[in-house]
Amino acid sequence: MNSKLIVCTAALGVLAAFAPGCTRRAQYVDPKGGRLMVTLDQINIQDFSMAAEDAIKDLLGAGVLEKVPSPPAVMVVSRVVNSTSQQVDTDLLTKKIRVALNKSGKALTMTTRGPGGTAEDELAREIAQEWRDMGLEPQPSRPPDFSLSGKIIETYTRAGNYRQAAYTFQLSLTDRRGLAVWEGEKEVVKQGRRPSVGF
Repeated sequence: MNSKLIVCTAALGVLAAFAPGCTRRAQYVDPKGGRLMVTLDQINIQDFSMAAEDAIKDLLGAGVLEKVPSPPAVMVVSRVVNSTSQQVDTDLLTKKIRVALNKSGKALTMTTRGPGGTAEDELAREIAQEWRDMGLEPQPSRPPDFSLSGKIIETYTRAGNYRQAAYTFQLSLTDRRGLAVWEGEKEVVKQGRRPSVGF
């Protein structure tokens, strides 16, 4: 009887090991929760979120956006230089900041101007030009009050089998005079073995 029980238990163990339910299935997780994957050699979505949230809180608390002749302030996003070894879209940082500033009512973002004469929204720029050409522009053109620029830097350190990855997010808000009226910096530091993935 005992031998049959042992054989049955062993068979069930083998079946369970090969059952599809034993592997971790893809699932939705809260992007602000504690179950997100953390990797050493990549900037994760939560790293961008932490940097953006710090910048938003600090920028709104600084009071510089209110110091414009006619609020809300108009801001244009300049270049955010990616000095890391990774291919990352810096909009993961700047868009979060823009959304929060827009919702606060303290700043609007100009999407028809960008670094090097580029525009985020080419169609909006063309429409604005058509209005100007016909002399039907609905409101006087207003130059931006501020320009947001920045840089993302990575630094790696190793001690034995352990590695540390530090990502520094630097941002500057420059006014029409060319003066940096606000600057923010956020460091995100992660440690672990390589390859290392955590939750």
